[in-house]
Amino acid sequence: MENINVHDAKTNFSRLLRRVEAGEELVIARGGKPVARMVPLEVDIARPLGFVDYTLPDSFFDELPDEELGAWNSGE
Repeated sequence: MENINVHDAKTNFSRLLRRVEAGEELVIARGGKPVARMVPLEVDIARPLGFVDYTLPDSFFDELPDEELGAWNSGE
């Protein structure tokens, strides 16, 4: 891992970010002392869409009773 001082990291952030995207790990140092590490983010691109595995019951599509429809229509 290469140490990069804070000033160089600020000046060359985009370049360093490309290196990290390519798989490198870098250490940011202040006064020669390591304070942070830049590492590639592990992203699972095979993640399924959505966050809940739920199937609506068939009754979801049934008509609402008149009293329920009345409550929706009256704004109560």
